[in-house]
Amino acid sequence: MKHIHKVLLLGSGALKIGEAGEFDYSGSQAIKALKEEGIKVILVNPNIATIQTSEGLADEIYLLPVTHEFVSSVIVKERPDGILLSFGGQTALNCGLELARRGIFKKYDVKVLGTSIAAIEITEDRKLFSEKLTAQKLKTAPGKIVHSLAEAEVFANSTGFPLMLRTGFALGGMGSGIITGKRDLRLRVAHGLTLYPQLLLEECLSGWKEVEYEVVRDCDDNCITVCNMENFDPTGIHTGESIVVAPSQTLNNHEYFFLRTIAIQVIRAIGVVGECNIQFALNPDNGEYRIIEVNARLSRSSALASKATGYPLAYVAAKLALGKRLWEIPNSITGKTTAFFEPALDYIVIKVPRWDIDKFIRAESTIGSEMKSVGEVMSIGRTFEEAIQKASRMLNDGYAGVMDKNFTRETKQQLLKRLKTADTMRLFTVCSAIREGVTLAEIHRLTQIDHWFLQKLENIVTTYKQLEQTVRLTRDLLRTAKQQGFSDSQIADLTHSNEAAVRTKRQQLQITPFVKCIDTTAGEFPATTNYLYLTYYADESDYVPIAGNKAIVLGGGPYAIGTSVEFDWCAVNTVMTLRKEKIKGIMVNCNPETVSTDYDISDVLYFEELSLERVLDIYELEQAPLILSVGGQIPNNLSVKLPRSVPILGPTRKQITQAEDREQFSHLLDTLSIAQPAWGKAATIAEAKKLCAAIGYPALLRPSFVLSGKAMRVLDTEVQLVKYMQYYAQLLKTHPVLITRFLEDYGECDFDGVARSGDILVSAISEHIEGAGVHSGDSAMIHPPATMTFETQQEVSRIAARIIKALHLTGPFNIQFLHNRDVLVIECNLRASRSFPFVSKLDGVNFIEVATRTILGKKVPRFPVPLLPFYGVKVPQFSHHKVKGADPVLKVEMNSTGEVAALGADCYAAYLTALIATGFNSPTRRAAMVTLGGERGKLALINSCRKLNNLGFTLYATSGTHMFLKYNGIHSEVIGKVFEHDQRTVINLLQEKKIDFIINLPERGEYQSTSAKTLSDGYNIRRAAIDYKVPVFTNREAADFFVDAIAKWHGDALPQLSLQAYKKLTVVTKGAR
Repeated sequence: MKHIHKVLLLGSGALKIGEAGEFDYSGSQAIKALKEEGIKVILVNPNIATIQTSEGLADEIYLLPVTHEFVSSVIVKERPDGILLSFGGQTALNCGLELARRGIFKKYDVKVLGTSIAAIEITEDRKLFSEKLTAQKLKTAPGKIVHSLAEAEVFANSTGFPLMLRTGFALGGMGSGIITGKRDLRLRVAHGLTLYPQLLLEECLSGWKEVEYEVVRDCDDNCITVCNMENFDPTGIHTGESIVVAPSQTLNNHEYFFLRTIAIQVIRAIGVVGECNIQFALNPDNGEYRIIEVNARLSRSSALASKATGYPLAYVAAKLALGKRLWEIPNSITGKTTAFFEPALDYIVIKVPRWDIDKFIRAESTIGSEMKSVGEVMSIGRTFEEAIQKASRMLNDGYAGVMDKNFTRETKQQLLKRLKTADTMRLFTVCSAIREGVTLAEIHRLTQIDHWFLQKLENIVTTYKQLEQTVRLTRDLLRTAKQQGFSDSQIADLTHSNEAAVRTKRQQLQITPFVKCIDTTAGEFPATTNYLYLTYYADESDYVPIAGNKAIVLGGGPYAIGTSVEFDWCAVNTVMTLRKEKIKGIMVNCNPETVSTDYDISDVLYFEELSLERVLDIYELEQAPLILSVGGQIPNNLSVKLPRSVPILGPTRKQITQAEDREQFSHLLDTLSIAQPAWGKAATIAEAKKLCAAIGYPALLRPSFVLSGKAMRVLDTEVQLVKYMQYYAQLLKTHPVLITRFLEDYGECDFDGVARSGDILVSAISEHIEGAGVHSGDSAMIHPPATMTFETQQEVSRIAARIIKALHLTGPFNIQFLHNRDVLVIECNLRASRSFPFVSKLDGVNFIEVATRTILGKKVPRFPVPLLPFYGVKVPQFSHHKVKGADPVLKVEMNSTGEVAALGADCYAAYLTALIATGFNSPTRRAAMVTLGGERGKLALINSCRKLNNLGFTLYATSGTHMFLKYNGIHSEVIGKVFEHDQRTVINLLQEKKIDFIINLPERGEYQSTSAKTLSDGYNIRRAAIDYKVPVFTNREAADFFVDAIAKWHGDALPQLSLQAYKKLTVVTKGAR
C-alpha cells in the first residue's frame, strides 16, 4: 500500500434533513484516528459550527463547498496522498464519485482509502447494485431502472400496483415513494426524471419488517456485525422517520443469524473496507427477505449503533481505511479486548425522531419513504417500556411520556381513521387508541406494527389507567410506574399531587434509580470509561461517583430548528476547558448524533434526559455544580425550576429570568433609558386588542423563554391577532406574550460576548444581510460588519456594556439590535448563542473557553480587537425541499436546519461561496424570474432588476411585474403563473431548466395564511421552485446583496484559501474590545 503522509477528509457541509450532526461525530473520530498515526489531515467542510472545523484537530481547514470544483482546487494545492470519502455522508460520497469520473484522483495520484470507488458505485447505482447481488444469489426487490415515462408504464403494466419508486445517488429517501396507480405513476416519474439521473421502480414491500445491520470488514476479509437494529414501523417509512430499537426484539434466533450471515456475505461481495450499513426487509409471515440498500459509508444508523453499543465505528473505520486489521485495534472501553469482537448488550436502546413540522407554513405532517425529521434522541433502559417513555420526553416537545393528559381525547372512530395514515404523532395515537379500547389486532392490521411492540405499549397504558384511578399511591404501583418509565411529574399529574411530593415519597420508599455502565461486553470485562445511564430495573449500580473537582455540563438535547451543532460545539469546548483547568467534566445529553455524547470526550457521560427530575438525580449522585449556559434553551430553561440548593456556574436564576422574561427585560431597558420598540404585555384577547390599537400595526408578538422564534408572528390586523391568541392559548398559559411595534426598514445585528461581574471581556458584532422581520437564525451574517457605520457599531457596543453592567453578569451572552438612523434593543439571551462558533473561529478567540474560565472564577484578561483583513459570511441551510408543502418564505420564526460559512477578501465573495455550499449553483444560464408582490415589493427591487438586465440576464416576469418593469425601462419576458395554462408558465421554465434563480417578494398577509383555500400564486411559484431545486429569494435585502455579489464577481474565480491562511493575515490591535 502507498505510504500515506497526508489525507484529505471531506465533510458533509451544513446540517440538513437526512444529513445532520452524525457526520461531525464521524469526521471528528476519523481525524482523531488519523492524527494518532502521525498523518497530516486536510479538511474540506464549510460547516463552521462543527467540532471538526475547530482549531487543534485538522492541520488545514477549508471552509469551502464540498463540490468537485472546489475540492479539485484543494487537491491541486495540497497534493494529499489519500482521500477519505466515507465520513461526510452522501455529500462527500457524491463529490468523490464525480472527482473519480473526472480523473482527478488518477491525475494527482490520490488514493481512495477504504472502500474503493468501484464498490461505492455498486452501492449507489441501483442497476449495478441489483446485478451484483443477483449474481451472488442474494435477494433484492424485483424492479427496473427507467429513463422515461414510457419505460415506467410498460413495467407497471406488467407488474401491477403498488410500486416503490427509488432514486439513485440521493439523500434521505429523496424522491422516493409508494406509487398507487397510473396517474400517480405519471406525475411522480415525470417529475423525478427532471431531477435525478436514474429512477428505480420495484416491488413494494410495504408492511414487511425493516431490519438493519452495521458491519465492518478489514483488508484481510475479517468481518463482524457490530449491531443490529429493527424499526418499530414497517417498511415504507424511512428509517430516519421511524422509531428504531437495538438490539432487535421481535426476530427469532434463526432470523437474526440468517440475516447476519447475509449481511457479511453482502459486504464481502461488494468489497467494502471499513464500515457499512445494510438494510433488510423481512416478511413477518413467511421469513422471506429482500436487501433494500447498502450504505458504504458512515451513516445516521452507524452513529446510533456506535452510541448504542459503545463501539466507535467511525474511529475503527478510519483505522481500517489505513490498512489496519480489526485485531490490531484496541477496544478503548475495556482496555483488554480488540475491535475484532461483536458487542453484547444487556439493555435496550431506542431512537425516536424529532420533527419540527409546525415550524413550516403549510407543511404536511404525514411520514413515509422521504425523510422529514430534523433530529433524534436515544434512550437507554432495561425494558422497552422504560426506554420508550424516556425517549418521548427527551424530544422536548412537551410530552410527559407516550401518554399525556394534555392530548385532546378522541373517539375510537377518530383514532381508527388517524391510524390509517402514518404521521409524526403515530406513537401517541397508537397509545391513545389502546386507551380507548381499540384491540391490538386492529391496530396491527392498520399499522403493521409488530404485536410485541403493541403489547409493551399496552403495559404502559394499563399502568397509566391504574395511576389515574388510584386513591392511594402504593409502593408497588409506584415502583411499577418508575420501571415503566413514568416520570415523577407524570405520576403527580395522574394522582393529583405535585412533582416534588412524588419525588420525596419515592425517596422515602427507597425507590431511586440505579446507575448502569455501557461496556460493550454486557459485564464480561470491566469498563475503563464512565459511559452511563439510569434505570429503575436493576438491583445495584455499576458506578461510584468520581472524586475531586468536577462540574456537570448540560448538552443541547435533540437537534431541532434553533438547536443544532453549534450548541454541541459549545458544550464540547466547555468540557475541554474544564479538563485544561484540571476539573472533571460530567456531560448529560441524549442526542446520538453529537460529539458531546462520545464516551471519551468527558470524564463521565450520562446518556440521559435533560429533565428536572433526571438532572436532580445526577446532581444528587455527583454533588457537583451545573453549567446551563452552553447547551441552548433547553438547559437554560431549567434554571428557574431547579431548587436554590443546586449550585449553578454562570448566569444566575435571577439574571436569566430578568433577561429571558420579555416584560422584565423591557422594564430594565426602560429603567436604563435604552431605546426599544414600543411594547406592552397582554394576557387576554381584550388586552391584546387594546394594546395593539395603542401601539399600532404591524405588531410583533413574542412569548418568553422560547428558542428559534417559536410562536413569534408579525400581525397586520385585529382578525389575525384574535386567531393568534386562540391558536396559541395553551403555550401562552406558561409563556406570557409581549407585544411590540414591528419596525420595518431596519437592519439587525448580533452582539456576542462574555462578561465578568458586568465587565465585558470579549465581544463581536455580526451584521445581518436580511433586515428586520427575518429570524436571526435564518439571516445571513457578516463578520466583521461590512455596511454598518463605525458610529453605529460603537453605539451598539456602548448599549451592550450598559445592559451587561446592569445585570452584573458573569458568563456568555447574546444581544440582538435593530439599527437604522438609531439603535434599538430587541432581546438579550444569557447563554451561548448559535453564532459563538462563527465569531470564535474568525476572531481566533474561543468565546466558550473564555466563558468557562470566567464562570470558574479564573483570572481572564480582556481580549484585544483583531483587525480582520477578510470577511466571514455565515449563511443558513434550508431543507424546504424535504418537507412537502412547506413555504420557503423567510419570517420571524426560524426555518433553517443548519448553516455554512465561507471567507473572502470581500463580503460578496464570501457570500457567493457560502451560498454554493448550501447547494446553490452559480448562475450559468444567465436567466432569472422575478415576481414582486405589491407596490412596495416592486419598488424595492427595481435597482436589482436593472442591474441584472445590465449583466445580460434574461428576466422572466409575471404579468403585473412585467408591466411595472416595462414602465421603468427594464426589459423582461412575460411568463404565466403556475395555473395559467393558456400560455408558457413558470412550471415550463423550471422543467426546461431555463432559469438560475427566482426572486419572489410576497406580501406578508399572503404567506401568513395557512388555509388551503387561500394558496396564492406566489406560494405556488415558490413551492414549484423548491420542488425543481431552483433557488428562490423571498427577501429584498438578500436579493439585492446577491445581485451585487454576482455583479462584482461576474466570471471571476472565488477565493479558495484555508482558514489558517486567512488567520495568518490577521492583525491584533493593542486596545481592548
